[in-house]
Amino acid sequence: MEHRFNRREFLRQSMLSAACLTAARTGMAAESATRQRPNLLFVFADQWRAQATGYSGNPDVDTPCLDALARESVVYANAVSNCPVCSPFRASLLTGQYPLTHGVFLNDLQLNTRAVSFAQAYGKAGYTTGYIGKWHVDGNGRSAYIPRERRQGFDYWKVLECTHDYNHSEYYAGDDRTKHVWPGYDAAAQTEDAIEYLQVRAEDRKPFALFLSWGSPHAPYRTGPKALVDAYDRRPLTLRKNIPAQDLAQAHKTTAGYYAHIAALDQCMGRLMDTLKSSGLDKHTIVVFTSDHGDMLHSRGMLKKQRPWDESIRIPFMLRCPKAWGDTQKTIDAPISVPDFMPTLLSLSGVPIPGSAEGQDLSAEILGRVSPPEDRAALILCPSPFGQWVRRSGGKEYRGVRTKRYTYVRDLDGPWLLYDNQEDPYQQDNLIGRASVQAVQARLDRQLQQRLAETGDRFLPGPELIRRCGYRVDETSTVAYNDAAYFGQVSVCCRDT
Repeated sequence: MEHRFNRREFLRQSMLSAACLTAARTGMAAESATRQRPNLLFVFADQWRAQATGYSGNPDVDTPCLDALARESVVYANAVSNCPVCSPFRASLLTGQYPLTHGVFLNDLQLNTRAVSFAQAYGKAGYTTGYIGKWHVDGNGRSAYIPRERRQGFDYWKVLECTHDYNHSEYYAGDDRTKHVWPGYDAAAQTEDAIEYLQVRAEDRKPFALFLSWGSPHAPYRTGPKALVDAYDRRPLTLRKNIPAQDLAQAHKTTAGYYAHIAALDQCMGRLMDTLKSSGLDKHTIVVFTSDHGDMLHSRGMLKKQRPWDESIRIPFMLRCPKAWGDTQKTIDAPISVPDFMPTLLSLSGVPIPGSAEGQDLSAEILGRVSPPEDRAALILCPSPFGQWVRRSGGKEYRGVRTKRYTYVRDLDGPWLLYDNQEDPYQQDNLIGRASVQAVQARLDRQLQQRLAETGDRFLPGPELIRRCGYRVDETSTVAYNDAAYFGQVSVCCRDT
């Protein structure tokens, strides 16, 4: 049954937590005397890799709305999904923590409530908060109702744990336990709901933080709007040079469907930006667009994520500051990683950063007050391979760093991968052990060891880490999301203190 947005329902949802918000306002960060507190619109897709945008140089995919947004934004050219898979990203986004701290290093675990969440931090500062779309950190089955105490502080709520049936996509609205269905292609319907939210907020002028989480372009790849799929099928596509020759025909078919999803989402982003401008909200709203991880899309003969290569770990990330702040557009080559999102955005909003957050506050470099460090290294990791990256298909534990130029990765046996991404953008020449890069490898290894020490990571084998945390997994080291025996596993801190 279709469940349409209406303003009465919206206001009821938004006001349910008014009492606790009022109590928290005494601790609110002081509002700037020269500008209104900014709103936040945070939009993210599922499995959209960094290479699949026009503004990044892709000649085939149509992203005119994102390209226009990039021209107004701070673009991080080397944004990294630290643990490139769905639930770990979302847990890091919500808490500002690394995977071994919040404990969600596998899909379909239930994120604990120990940390002050993104929404709770904004709520304590007097913001109303909303979440629309895919959640995927509840761990109680992918179509189950999620009660208020497991929503990490969000007020407005139109959510399903996880689905990739984009044309019959279910969700729950607020505290109604009735399951509803988004009409048509779900991302378009979710975007319309977000537009209604923005219009109400423009009327009541309350500061807000709205998160919109789309399920595509994640597989199934060829389930986007048919006209777009057909259009990309007819196009010649510039496939990446690291796709094996025997996979090229299938890669064209897969990529055509993937780009069709992306073109549809780009149109949705354009609708959101038009609404911000027509309502005047663009003057006082921070806009973020990103993704939870990338997709190999047949590079190296692989699909999907978890892998340490750029197609998997690199994600789009752009942040448009409010128009009232003036021109802040630039491209930053130093990496940003997921735990940094929360402290950076809270700081830009004038909201206190909770002590439980571990990421860096990069607001000063966004505003141009400092220069990004040349040698910043983003941590990348796979604590325990599962699913498509399961050991029997070549998956392995790894820890590594991604700088603006290099990728360096160790597995349990020692140094594994070293790429000069400037000279070798398709990562086809592994430099590990070569005398010509001995000093570079040593420096990157020191940076990795420092990051592991900072995050309390002893680089244990996956099975040992799972036993240590007490998680139940099947024979592929996966939390079986369709088996009730695996439901309700609340994540625990798995790092060393």
